[in-house]
Amino acid sequence: MNPATRHEGGAAPAPMVSDHLALDLLNTRSRTASGEAVEHWHNGGDVLRWLQQQGIVSPPADAAVDRDGLLSQAKALRALAQRLVVQRKEGGGAADPGVLNEFLHAYRSAPHLERDGEGNLVLTRVACDDTTSSLLGPVAEAVAGLLVEADFSRVKQCEHPDCILWFHDRTRARRRRWCSMALCGNRQKAARFRKRAAAAESSPHDGARSS
Repeated sequence: MNPATRHEGGAAPAPMVSDHLALDLLNTRSRTASGEAVEHWHNGGDVLRWLQQQGIVSPPADAAVDRDGLLSQAKALRALAQRLVVQRKEGGGAADPGVLNEFLHAYRSAPHLERDGEGNLVLTRVACDDTTSSLLGPVAEAVAGLLVEADFSRVKQCEHPDCILWFHDRTRARRRRWCSMALCGNRQKAARFRKRAAAAESSPHDGARSS
């Protein structure tokens, strides 16, 4: 969808509507309300900001990060995840995990104990180095987790015809249809209202002509 703001010097932030990191990865490509394609990653800085937005530990500010390499690898992981998710969703044969394993095996992390915003101790994992593989490792792990653990009847794409966003339907009734009610849900309702209003307007004139 058409994001509201742009980061200084970077692309507009990707929508965060999927309720799953792996699907948020796919949603770093979206469409505007008019159906035009939107790429939310134009450089490595955009990818780093997205990783920070997801709560993934980013490298220290003074760390040397190959941002061109990060962008290239992030897009490669996204394309791979897209293929694997679509294949799984369409009920195809078992996807070859080989390439995804390359991302997973390159990810080195360690347990890390810290306090949250309320002062409570929480156990997390942190990357052991500042390489591109470590930065993207948690995302690759989320993709693997989705493929293994998710009920794919709950993995859906928005039903709005101009939207390509994915989401994980966590509602009890499994009836979520839109990436967001505030975006596509309301747009679809407004479109139906306009269609009914136009039909109601034309009906009296049609009746007058027939009489």
